[in-house]
Amino acid sequence: MLEFEEMYAGQGYKAICGVDEAGRGPLAGPVFAAAVILPEGLVIEGVTDSKKLSEKKREQLFDVIKEKAVAYCIASASVEEIEEMNILQADMLAMKRAVEGLSVKADFAMIDGNKTPDLDIPCEAIVKGDSKSESIAAASILAKVSRDRLMLELAEKYPQYIFEKHKGYATKAHREAILEYGPCEIHRMSFLKKILAEKENGGENK
Repeated sequence: MLEFEEMYAGQGYKAICGVDEAGRGPLAGPVFAAAVILPEGLVIEGVTDSKKLSEKKREQLFDVIKEKAVAYCIASASVEEIEEMNILQADMLAMKRAVEGLSVKADFAMIDGNKTPDLDIPCEAIVKGDSKSESIAAASILAKVSRDRLMLELAEKYPQYIFEKHKGYATKAHREAILEYGPCEIHRMSFLKKILAEKENGGENK
């Protein structure tokens, strides 16, 4: 999955980072992003879109990627920022923080998806980039594992929502917990309008 890395290297870029996010869709918790610069030509066995990997495999690759990367940075945007600016803008902010937090300054950024954050370096959006680029796939793993680990910590603080099972996504069990206990401080209230409307209507759809 080095086609894009090789293409941009051929244009003269030396420090090409892949960028991806995790947690755009959940009802709770921050959104995470990671930026990764890998050594030129490096392929790490098993690295692909994090959604295609088991939790155990992601955890294994997390340490390998951090060890082998030229530089990496994991960043986030808070629930408050998501609510203040909307999830898309918060997503872009987390990506911007990840790129700007790299210990080695990138001179080009490959962004998973169809939009790019406001960066001071050239960048390109690559749809489904996490299955096309080694660097973006590596970033997707770092972002996903980091967010999942945080949600496991938050599960201990808010056990009634069983975040350890669904990581904040809108599963049936999560929706039912919100209906029973109401939202907590790490829920994205703008995401809960439909669920809370059910509660106001007596939980008819529970």
